[in-house]
Amino acid sequence: MTYSVSLPLSGYSGWTFLKRTQDRQMAALAKDPQVTRDEAYFRSRIQGATTAEALVKDKRLLRVALRAFGLEGDVGKTYFITKVLAEGTDASTDLANKLSDKRYAQLTDAFGFADRTPATTDEGFADRILQLYREQTFEKAVGDVNSSYRTALFAETQLPNMAASTSSERTKWYSVIGSTALSEVFQTAFGLSSSFGALDVDLQVDMLQKKSRQVLGSSSVSQFSDPAKMEKLMKLYLVRNQIAEGVTTTNTTVTPLQNASSGFLSRY
Repeated sequence: MTYSVSLPLSGYSGWTFLKRTQDRQMAALAKDPQVTRDEAYFRSRIQGATTAEALVKDKRLLRVALRAFGLEGDVGKTYFITKVLAEGTDASTDLANKLSDKRYAQLTDAFGFADRTPATTDEGFADRILQLYREQTFEKAVGDVNSSYRTALFAETQLPNMAASTSSERTKWYSVIGSTALSEVFQTAFGLSSSFGALDVDLQVDMLQKKSRQVLGSSSVSQFSDPAKMEKLMKLYLVRNQIAEGVTTTNTTVTPLQNASSGFLSRY
């Protein structure tokens, strides 16, 4: 891919610039030759993929499908992916429902291979998946320059989904802890030490709820349906991350962070 994100500022200033220019930069991304080729291929072939096995067999289709949900790093796990997609999510015992990474349940629901008529045959299906694909491709391009911004973009997508869930608040916090990226956001934003992740899971939840109530005014994950609460969390995360990395607010150019893109998908 030849496209690269423009980020002339760092820290929270860089984040506000990114958000202000995101639509324009994503429009430029949509014209990238690799992106247009992938989208054309997906549109021409996806209706023929009516089973999990058929999707997994076509590696190019599978790569687009997985990237749409931020799971491209798992493209080689064909048996696992086939099993998750084929089972569906109707039963609590289905594999997708047992995974802490809820993106697999989202992927499984979107494709609907366990249903009598899979969603891949629906009119407009390709448009829905390719919109997600473009968003995730943009996030990856951002991560190639600044990994903390990609983590923030990921949190902006996932936390409102968790907020809307009917699960208990404690279960939602378990899901936060189960995601390395989301856990990083809260650990950094709340000023928790690097040893936090070694604590008992229930103690981690207790501490996150306490800190959330102190810093944000509510102990719930559901509060992140409010854009103002989300923005406050992002600001705390990015400012404290900038301080931790020793980047001054006077910087006017972005230096690619170490390992910004290496193994990034495994963090989610």
